[in-house]
Amino acid sequence: MTVHIETLHPVTLYPEAFGVEAPDSAVGRDIWPRQMGVFLRKAEQPSAPDSATSPSPVEGEGAVVDVPAPPLLECLTGQFGLVPRWVKSASDAKLRSPKLVNARCETVTTSNNLREAWLEGQRCIVPMMAFFEDDLRSGKAVATRISRVDGKPMGVAGLWERWAGADGTEIISFTLLTVNANSHALMHRYQQPGAEKRMPAILNEGGYSAWLNAAHPEKAREFLRAYPANWLTANPVQKKK
Repeated sequence: MTVHIETLHPVTLYPEAFGVEAPDSAVGRDIWPRQMGVFLRKAEQPSAPDSATSPSPVEGEGAVVDVPAPPLLECLTGQFGLVPRWVKSASDAKLRSPKLVNARCETVTTSNNLREAWLEGQRCIVPMMAFFEDDLRSGKAVATRISRVDGKPMGVAGLWERWAGADGTEIISFTLLTVNANSHALMHRYQQPGAEKRMPAILNEGGYSAWLNAAHPEKAREFLRAYPANWLTANPVQKKK
C-alpha cells in the first residue's frame, strides 16, 4: 500500500506540468494518511452559463475580443484517504480514511466505498514528485523513493469524494487508484513478500484530459495500467544521522 507521497516542489511545477495554479492552501512536502494533500479534478462548470460567460468571440469597439474559456482543471486540497459519503460520523470517517488511501481499480464497481465516486465520474489526478514503498528483501524495511527517471512530476489516477456530516462538517478527500504489479520489473521487489504487489496507476502525460473527461466509466478503465519500469527509478531513502 502506498501511504507516503511527496508533493510538487517548487510550486511553479503546478502550472508547468499540469496547467493549473498552485493550491491556495499550503501543504507539506511529505503527505501521509489523513494529512492534507493536493488533487486535480475537472473544473466544475456553472449549470446554466449566460452570454456574459460564453467562450464565443464578442465585438468591442472595432475589435473582436475572445472571452477566456473556463479552466479545464482545478486544483484542490483534500484529505489523503477517502471518506465514503455513507459514513455516519466524523469519528467514523477518521477511522476509515487511512484504510482508503489506496483503491484497487479492479473493485471500483463492487466496493461500497468506491462505487458512487467511480460511477459518478469523480475521477481526479494526484500530482506528486514521488511515492514511497518498503523494500523488505533484506528482512528489514528500507524506505525507497520511486520517481520518474527524468525527474518530472507524476500524475496518478485517483477518486475524490465530498462527505457532509449532520452538523455541517465537510470533508473533501481523495484516494490513489492502484493496479497489479506482480510482474512489474521494478515494483515486484517491494511490499510484503508473498503478498500481491500493487502500484499507483500513473497516467501518461498526454492522457490527463482524456482520463478526467471519459464519458463512460468503462472507458476510463483503459487508463489504469502499470507504468513502464524503465521510466521509473527507485532510490533507498538515506536516514538522517
